[in-house]
Amino acid sequence: MSVFAGKNIVVGVTGSIAAFKVATWVSDLAKEEALVHVVMSRAAEKFIAPLTFGALSANPVHTEMFSADQHHSMAHIDLGSEADIVLIAPASANTIAKLAGGFADNLLTTTVLATNAPVLVYPAMNSKMFSNRATQRNIRKLKEMGFTVVDPASGMMACKETGQGRLPEWPVAKEHIAKALSKQDLKGQRFLVTAGPTRESIDPARYLSNRSSGKMGYALARCAWRRGAHVTLVSGPTSLSVPTGVEYVQVHSALEMYDAVLSHAEVSQVVIKAAAVADYRPETQSRQKVKKDKIELILALTQNPDILFELGKIKKKGQLLVGFAAESENLQEEGRKKLTKKNLDLIAINDISKSNSGFETDTNRVLLLDAGGENQLPLTSKDATANLIVDKIVSLFANNCCT
Repeated sequence: MSVFAGKNIVVGVTGSIAAFKVATWVSDLAKEEALVHVVMSRAAEKFIAPLTFGALSANPVHTEMFSADQHHSMAHIDLGSEADIVLIAPASANTIAKLAGGFADNLLTTTVLATNAPVLVYPAMNSKMFSNRATQRNIRKLKEMGFTVVDPASGMMACKETGQGRLPEWPVAKEHIAKALSKQDLKGQRFLVTAGPTRESIDPARYLSNRSSGKMGYALARCAWRRGAHVTLVSGPTSLSVPTGVEYVQVHSALEMYDAVLSHAEVSQVVIKAAAVADYRPETQSRQKVKKDKIELILALTQNPDILFELGKIKKKGQLLVGFAAESENLQEEGRKKLTKKNLDLIAINDISKSNSGFETDTNRVLLLDAGGENQLPLTSKDATANLIVDKIVSLFANNCCT
């Protein structure tokens, strides 16, 4: 189930040309089965009609403090008290100033004063207005008051100036909402996650690799960040967008991944090796492209280091080491061997014999093995699978399994 499903989300729209972009936000949240209630300032109505948000949210749009509709005579109290989260997007300089001063002169500002829910503020304005000392002071004040202020993006403005002040793109904004709605049971923890394949160069045009898409590792990094962890993601080449909030390290070869992982492992409480690292690399790599008629039909290979095995040898007390394995048969037997041999606390076995799990799919069916037993996870999305794996990691920490 989506983290947004069934959540009461109040979206406050203020006077900015970026208001039209929030229509996409409302539409997507409604598709994720959130209960979306839009509150618009008078200035916002100059940029986009309330009817648009009403159609997309399937709920009445609130615009007036004192509505003629008796059912909404206390709208600010009802909206604020029933909200699971309040978003202000776009947040104009004027609205930010009002919130910082505790004003209650319209329906949106009174709703914010009447809520105990998390409030996320997405500033969007001209770059000079954003960098103005008064605006920056007001933003600092909001942060001190417990608001989450999401930094605007940089780029070309509607006024044709270039700088910081653009409303963040929806995928970035959405992750901050998901984090605010997620339990923060990993706060203070440092996670190291590896993902994707490695590429072992033959020459400048050719390489050895595998079918890993990186989707499972990226889902794990995203899930851990949402739940409060500081996440370092070491990734081989993929076509995926870097998850919001994570420290990202790009590598290509197994040797590069080995160096990156060992340099970050020491400070990590949890290491999750979800990458599909090539077992072998070419013994020699040509600096120039080898012509077709000069290619050797037998390719000499040399073994890459087993990163997970090396991590198991140096694992420190209290650190949790999680491995992944791709198997097509004898899942429990092969998983138990690797769990013991590599000194793991938990191993996730991907059944790659099925078309809907393992490599290059959006779903997964994972068998979890640890010293205490096994847990067959259901066929579900990789994001949902990541949450279930992180739940298991949290329970292992609670049971003090890591030695």
